[in-house]
Amino acid sequence: MQIDFDQLSPNAVYFNIIQTLVPRPIAWVLSENRSGSYNLAPFSYFTAVSSNPPLLMISVGKKPDGSDKDTLINIEQRKEFIIHIPHFDQLTEMNESSATLPEGDSELERLKLETTAMEGIRLPRLKESRIAFACECYEIHEIGNTPQAMILGKVQSLYIDDNIAVNDPKGRLKVDTEKLQPVSRLGASEYMRSGEIITLGRPR
Repeated sequence: MQIDFDQLSPNAVYFNIIQTLVPRPIAWVLSENRSGSYNLAPFSYFTAVSSNPPLLMISVGKKPDGSDKDTLINIEQRKEFIIHIPHFDQLTEMNESSATLPEGDSELERLKLETTAMEGIRLPRLKESRIAFACECYEIHEIGNTPQAMILGKVQSLYIDDNIAVNDPKGRLKVDTEKLQPVSRLGASEYMRSGEIITLGRPR
């Protein structure tokens, strides 16, 4: 089967991409609303793009009515945000946080999620998070015809739960993925938890 994207509507293109670009990591993004409450939303158009400087990218679309999402507005105006890597025990809450709420409403309050202070940033992180990146807005680019907002965040600090941190044979910090149990995004309404892990060294 060969699919010509030039012959498809934007919705059909999107559906084909999310069905085939799998699995995708999920950025569960906490940002601050104008009122001082906190917004929390998941994004699976998400990846690392640079280590010097350390940059993470999230791509944020529009609300169903075509207006900007709170995450974009908050990051544009207040610059700081936190990216969590959700784990399987948080799947239900993470999915619930994707609902479209009135501007300024807090998903944390609605879902009764607890936060705790995070070093290196004035924003709190989710208390039950196992990995969290404290980020500052580096650049925002509008791309495409909709358009999407491609947000680059510079990582200021990284939180890793001590229970999932181990040392590899070279003495470097390593995350135990089986203990982390990250949630990955598949197509449509499908998610995946971590499964079999295969270790394969790079050829010399």
